[in-house]
This record gives sequence, structure tokens and C-alpha cells, in this order.
Amino acid sequence: MDSPSWHPGEVLLEVEGIFLSFGGVMALNGVSLAVRPGEIFSIIGPNGAGKTSLLNCINGLYRPQRGRIRFEGRDITHLPAHRRARLGIARTFQKTELFKNMTVLDNVRLGRHIHMKANLLDCLIYWGRAEREELAHRAFIEEEILDLLEIGHLRHRIVGMLPYGLQKRVDLARALALEPRLLLLDEPMAGLNLEEVEDMARFIVEINENPRWGVTCVLVEHDMGVVMDLSHRVAVLNFGNKIAEGPPEEIQRDPVVIQAYLGEEEAAYATRR
Repeated sequence: MDSPSWHPGEVLLEVEGIFLSFGGVMALNGVSLAVRPGEIFSIIGPNGAGKTSLLNCINGLYRPQRGRIRFEGRDITHLPAHRRARLGIARTFQKTELFKNMTVLDNVRLGRHIHMKANLLDCLIYWGRAEREELAHRAFIEEEILDLLEIGHLRHRIVGMLPYGLQKRVDLARALALEPRLLLLDEPMAGLNLEEVEDMARFIVEINENPRWGVTCVLVEHDMGVVMDLSHRVAVLNFGNKIAEGPPEEIQRDPVVIQAYLGEEEAAYATRR
């Protein structure tokens, strides 16, 4: 992909020297990276490399023992997850963390909670401000998010009854309901068939490039064809260490990355895509 326009020194997310360990196991060993506004920044590496742990540090599920995380220039290292969400950081999960007994619409509405302004009294009375607010949020979800992800016809379906590929879309829809500036995508293609992968890739490009959304994305993904097609830049982790970073065409030719992760056949496949 062509890189988005940005000014030298402009950074949306900065991760500086993050160390994270669990007991005697080092999950992240001084990892640093900087994500520019408007790009799709991918993080790849073998299983256990620390990719999801890094996402968990960024959105506040984990707190690193050392290091700093800055979002739009603000130090968020010690902010709880819900306050980071209010700043505009949303995420999806490798295994969908949805309320399986609720409808698609109700699951997505949960992503709008930080935008709710009505107080307790408004909600108890439920007219005027509370009613207008709920109708506006519902219209935004149904007319923009569900239509974008092509699941509007499923809004009243119970999530647990949907195929896994559609549940992945609901997970993405809930994250978009927050109207994030930064979206963390944890293996959005995992468990999907080829057609579903192509659809998900199309949605990610749309939310990244369409000015209506313009969302900066950090993507963790094992599908190297997708990574090389979608990414502006790629960072590679191995055993908690960052071993490479750069444009996709450089990463797929890097001998250290090929040896540690891609392998000759995978690198050749990604190049042919």
C-alpha cells in the first residue's frame, strides 16, 4: 500500500522500551515502536513472540514493568483500560469476546457507552435527552457501522447463533462503535475462510482510507499475504525482542526475519501475492 501523508516527527502512538515478564518468562524485552497517523502498522512473529502481550500493554489490559507508552503525545502508561478507550483506543480480539446470548445490535451498542451523555435521571424518565441520544446512537450503528460491515440484516440475530466469520465482523463493529482514532486488531483473519479473509481485508482498508473513518490500525496477523498487501510498515517480534521494522518489501527480504519466522517458502509466497 502507498504510505499515508504525514509530517516527519509526527507520531500517534509511541511505545518506548517496554519490558513485560510473567514470573521468570520475559514476554517483551525492551520493545519500542512508533505508529504514524493514518497508517496500517503490522506486528508479526511466531507464536509466543509477544504480539498479543504488546497489544494488551497498549490498551491497558497489561501493565509493563518498565517502559513508556504515549498516545497523541500523552503518557498513558498508567491509565486503566477504560480511560484509554475514552481517548480513542479500541481493539478486537483473536477469539471474539462477545456476549453470545445478546443480539448483534446490543453487542455493538456496548461500544457506544463512552459516548453516552444522559445521566441516571434522564434514563429513568426516558424521554427528552435520553430518548434522543439513544435514537441517534442507534442510527449511527445501523446506518453506518452495520451497513459498512454488511451485517445490517443480522442486527436482531443472537450472536452465538452466527457463523464464526460473522461473529468476527460483530467484534469489529463493536470496536468501531467507539469511533476510535487507533484500532488494535488481534488476528482478525484467524479462523476465516478465503472469502471471509478477503472481506475482512476490504473492511480494514475501508476504515483506514475512507475519510469518514480514517482510523490508524495496528494489526497482528499470521497471514503473510494479508500483511504484505495491507501494511504500510511492519515490525517483527521474536521471543519478546523486536528483530526488524520497515516497509513490507524490506521485511520479506530480510534474512534475519526469514530465518526466525517467514522461512524461504513463506517469504516467496508473500512476494508473489
